[in-house]
Amino acid sequence: MSIVTEKRLRDRSGNTCEISGVDENLVVYVVEPKTEAIPENCILIAQSLKEQIENKELMNPNDWRGLSDSMWNENLPVQIVSWRMLARLKNHDLLDMMYLDEDALEWAKATGEDEDEEGKIIHKDSNGNILQDGDSVVLIKDLDVKGANFTAKRGAAVHNIKLVWDNAEQIEGRVENQHIVILTQYVKKTK
Repeated sequence: MSIVTEKRLRDRSGNTCEISGVDENLVVYVVEPKTEAIPENCILIAQSLKEQIENKELMNPNDWRGLSDSMWNENLPVQIVSWRMLARLKNHDLLDMMYLDEDALEWAKATGEDEDEEGKIIHKDSNGNILQDGDSVVLIKDLDVKGANFTAKRGAAVHNIKLVWDNAEQIEGRVENQHIVILTQYVKKTK
């Protein structure tokens, strides 16, 4: 580990953990799969948090309360670790607020933790295409919208959908300026 890298990280973070803000037992953590210990690949983190990153069995959700602040950090490695830990803790409310560009998201997903298939909910359209937050879909059937007294017409485009995290058969979107829940079996993903 380079002394220069550690000094730059301490300067960058104000000598505190970039996740929790504590100022004791700090170590440099190279954010996988990066291997080069340069500031652009590393964060300064409390030893106890580093151990929890490396061993899921040690996870203590209370130790990660600082994620709601660190997710907004201007330094990409801090954002990556924040995203990964929010995903591990299944904090979809905060994850939904985060924005990572395509390359950053690829780095964040590189550990494969978000790909944990056990218990993962996958949303698919009527053709079996996987849906993601932000996708656009088209209705394939006229739908009576309960409580709104209108019919969402076949062919209506729904942009920037949101997935219902606890139900693989539902998405949310706007049709005729109404926010509605739509069953995935009645939509087709557009390119």
